[in-house]
Amino acid sequence: MKNYVIAALSGAALILSGQVMAADIEAGKTKAAEVCASCHGIDGNSPAPAFPKIGGQYRTYIEKTLKDYKSGARNDPIMAGMAAGLTPADIDNLAFYYSSQPGPLNSKK
Repeated sequence: MKNYVIAALSGAALILSGQVMAADIEAGKTKAAEVCASCHGIDGNSPAPAFPKIGGQYRTYIEKTLKDYKSGARNDPIMAGMAAGLTPADIDNLAFYYSSQPGPLNSKK
């Protein structure tokens, strides 16, 4: 009986975590459209060579980069200004969203 309860709780946690992740990705997509899309494109694959392609990047890389711009550990006046208004939840959501997008090698053009 104990194993059944543990299995049921584990399964419920997995289901709920998937729903939370989907909500994070949707919130990231919304924030990307508001803040990032004009330079990086809505899917993170900017057609302009001046702006990095961030679609398909590792989630942890995007999180660290945005946190570093926000704190000043990474210096870029434009990105520092863009990251300044992001909350920790915004950063997480953007990282989940952009990491879920196709990268430049497999994006649809």
